[in-house]
Amino acid sequence: MTKRIGVYPGTFDPITNGHADIILRAVKIVDKLVIGVARNAGKGPLFTTDERVEIVRDELKHLDPAAAKRIVVRPFDNLLMHFAVEVDASVIIRGLRAVSDFEYEFQMAGMNNRLNNKVETVFLMASDRFQFISSRFVKEIGQLGGDISHFVSGRVAKRLSERFNLKDDAKPIRRRRR
Repeated sequence: MTKRIGVYPGTFDPITNGHADIILRAVKIVDKLVIGVARNAGKGPLFTTDERVEIVRDELKHLDPAAAKRIVVRPFDNLLMHFAVEVDASVIIRGLRAVSDFEYEFQMAGMNNRLNNKVETVFLMASDRFQFISSRFVKEIGQLGGDISHFVSGRVAKRLSERFNLKDDAKPIRRRRR
């Protein structure tokens, strides 16, 4: 019997509790999960690709050990379908937070199917407590000294704080209106 390999692609800049939730749920439906960390310089990531891979790998150490054994993390900078073929994946895992995500993801799944109809896309709805979390919002809140502890692990919060040169007791910066 062939192993079902899934790819969960993303920028993971940074990895959030929502991403971790999708990872734990995705590993239940595949035998092996490859987390593909996209280089995607066009999005202007805060962390380098190598840093994001390292952060994701560090987060996996703190997940369920049985699940973590079946997960690998790899960077990629080519078409997702090429990456999926490269790792022998038959499934692409995509997380959906809201209806607004669906239109984009639906179009992407259609395009990917045209590129390679042997690879299926599976959508996992974010758990209700994670539906509003996005890496972009986490970075914005963190950069302004806000509390991001509900959105990312303490390890990721520390990395963000270090990147933004904030002290643990940093208060949000209030800007004057002109």
